Amino acid sequence: MRATICDVGPRDGLQNEQAVLAPGVRAELVDRRAAAGLPAIEAVSFVHPGKVPQMAGAEEVVAAIERREDVVYSGLVLNEKGYERFSATELDALHFNLAATDTFGRRNQNATSAEALAVLEAIETPRPVSVSISVAFGCPFEGAVDEARVLGLVERVAGLGVDEVVLADTIGVAVPGEVKRLVAAAAERAPRVGIHLHNTRNTGFASAYAALEAGVSSFEASVGGLGGCPFAPRTTGNVATEDLVYLLHGEGVETGVDLDALIGVSEWLEVVLGRELPGQVYRAGTFAPVAG
Repeated sequence: MRATICDVGPRDGLQNEQAVLAPGVRAELVDRRAAAGLPAIEAVSFVHPGKVPQMAGAEEVVAAIERREDVVYSGLVLNEKGYERFSATELDALHFNLAATDTFGRRNQNATSAEALAVLEAIETPRPVSVSISVAFGCPFEGAVDEARVLGLVERVAGLGVDEVVLADTIGVAVPGEVKRLVAAAAERAPRVGIHLHNTRNTGFASAYAALEAGVSSFEASVGGLGGCPFAPRTTGNVATEDLVYLLHGEGVETGVDLDALIGVSEWLEVVLGRELPGQVYRAGTFAPVAG
């Protein structure tokens, strides 16, 4: 079995940091992730810099990336203006987000689910489109989210002809059983289902394994376990890319990613940010068991 990992560290990972890294440094992070063998990287977000200053200068980041032909570089779009900015770049793929609840959608991108769907419906691009449904497993403002509502959104999104639908546990509340159940149901409604997990309550990796068992082969993760949402209280990092790769490789799943190189990037980023990152494998190191 083979899994595809999209590293969202340059976007989701950095957007919740206190430090605001220069576009050149963010481009270097993208380049280092690509050199480690990651097949897909979410490089930037086209949002208003006044709301998320960590994502300012997206176009400068894109221009500074040393592009590789074997990597899919994507950018996150939330609205019409973001799509206009995305269209002016040479990024390979478009990532779009809509929320499973209207309260979170209004806080995160100033749009209800229906309003975000209308924006998505108006987008016409020849580039691949992946749509994330945020707070699919729980909302910080509305609490538990009805699975029927999430699956209804999956059907609506899939009906627009997108290439992938990603179920996002934005605030890290999911547990393995519900992940497996929702993923399986979504797979009956969408051409490809991915998963985006946060390890806020230490269930992210158990949920990743459950998603794998349910047939998911597309995962989003972040360098060093960085991440969180500025508009979701008490949200902590994504599952760490190197920790996920360690898990997948241990289970015999191919990723094409160099784990030692990933660890090196987290060590570099630790120096850049001036603090220890949440991930564990980059601190513990790899482990090659002796065959018995």
